[in-house]
Amino acid sequence: MSSAGIRRERLGPIAGEVAGALAELDEREAVRRLWERDHTLWSSDPTELSDRMGWLEVAADMVAAAAEIDEFVAGCRADGVTDAVVMGMGGSSLFPEVIAASFAPGAIRLHVLDSTDPAAVGHVAAHLDPETTLFVASSKSGSTVETRSHLDFFWERDPRGDRFAVVTDPGSALGALARERGFRHVFENRPDIGGRYSALSFFGLVPAALAGVDWAALAGRGLAQEASLRDTDPAVNVGLRLGAAMGAAVRAGRDKLTLLIDPSIEAFGLWLEQLLAESTGKQGTGVVPVADEALGPVDVYGDDRLFVSIGHVDHPIGVDVLADAGHPVIELDLGDALDLGAHVIVWEVATALCGAVLGINPFDQPNVAEAKEATNAVLESGASGLPTTTLAEVLLEVKPGDYLSIQAYVDPNGDEVAELQEIRLELRDELQVATTFGLGPRFLHSTGQLHKGGPPTGVFLQVVGADATDAEIPGRAFTFSQLKHAQADGDLLTLARHGLRSARVTMAELAAHVNQGEPQ
Repeated sequence: MSSAGIRRERLGPIAGEVAGALAELDEREAVRRLWERDHTLWSSDPTELSDRMGWLEVAADMVAAAAEIDEFVAGCRADGVTDAVVMGMGGSSLFPEVIAASFAPGAIRLHVLDSTDPAAVGHVAAHLDPETTLFVASSKSGSTVETRSHLDFFWERDPRGDRFAVVTDPGSALGALARERGFRHVFENRPDIGGRYSALSFFGLVPAALAGVDWAALAGRGLAQEASLRDTDPAVNVGLRLGAAMGAAVRAGRDKLTLLIDPSIEAFGLWLEQLLAESTGKQGTGVVPVADEALGPVDVYGDDRLFVSIGHVDHPIGVDVLADAGHPVIELDLGDALDLGAHVIVWEVATALCGAVLGINPFDQPNVAEAKEATNAVLESGASGLPTTTLAEVLLEVKPGDYLSIQAYVDPNGDEVAELQEIRLELRDELQVATTFGLGPRFLHSTGQLHKGGPPTGVFLQVVGADATDAEIPGRAFTFSQLKHAQADGDLLTLARHGLRSARVTMAELAAHVNQGEPQ
């Protein structure tokens, strides 16, 4: 039996739409064309299609690279490495986040730094011993500003090459720099894989190996799943069935894919958010992933939801109540955390086929560069023309079918995160719309594409934490605090240029609203 199979599905109001989508995909021979890398399944233009399909076979490549990975990890352990910090963004950091949260710590403790908040950077500097810490700079392009800033910061503190490693694409400036400085190792990924499809490549599996995870078994679960994913029978091919369901749900107005995930792999929602949002959120359509939103009373959900559960979801409301209320529900199996390898390839296939249903290219990200350009403009010239909409004004504009997105540029380790998650649920119950939560600048590399290019139904509340301390970035004209604030300003300006409903708000304003009181 498939380790990531469908245990049960109750499609309810979208059953007919799903059957139609499956028939379309069958007529178009979508499964065969996917595995044959036929870019015309999505577009006549091969740009960011023909060179983005390496994920279909990368798990086998990684098994073949076992000696390189294992010898690297063994050398780190022999040299007394006790902690490893992955410095990356988006596709370079999210699966390592899942690994760190889903498996018990090994001999080497895994940490992920994907924040420009100076407190987050300072936390790593203060709490990890440079004598026993390995810093892994992870970037496909090798030019990601956050990752290069992190690398420069920690290199200046302790410039010893054997305490640094790199995961990148061949020919990147980051790889050249690593060789020049004598870094412990340079892992070069196959270049025909986009970041969000790179979990079972060096980007995901090197951190897993460092963390002591049986990474070969993780990749092996993915390999074992592949045979079923080549089958044209939707009763066998869970990726085909899931992709058709997601695409059909969007066409039926149920574009809020609400993920209910087994607590043992709950962080998997972080990776799924990017895969789904960045792949499908374009041309005014897309799947809106709703992750880490605790189940609430059934009457807070509108008719814009599709629920997918993974593994065991222990909750008094449960999915049966949702299905009985008429919501479409799909339940997926999970044996143990190593089944993440199978789920990765299932969801990648499902997302690619969902793109075919929606008529979009699931491998490009046309709007991602906007926020980067806006950030650079703010750093060079300052911010002007920031929206002045108030919390009350923007909440009055929320209507059924919208989603409310809280975007928090705060310390990921701070108390504000849990408080904002509680506020998120209060707003969900009050407004009866789907809610999402993202930490900045992480979400810019994850759900940012959906926010600007997807359905214009998002309502965005931006919270920017004050920085009690700061940290210099070697060789840059700005600090980490200035970079964080410029990223927030740039994104808010970009949302406004798209005519999207957005406001910068404070924690006090949000707390006062949900408590029906006044800021202290």
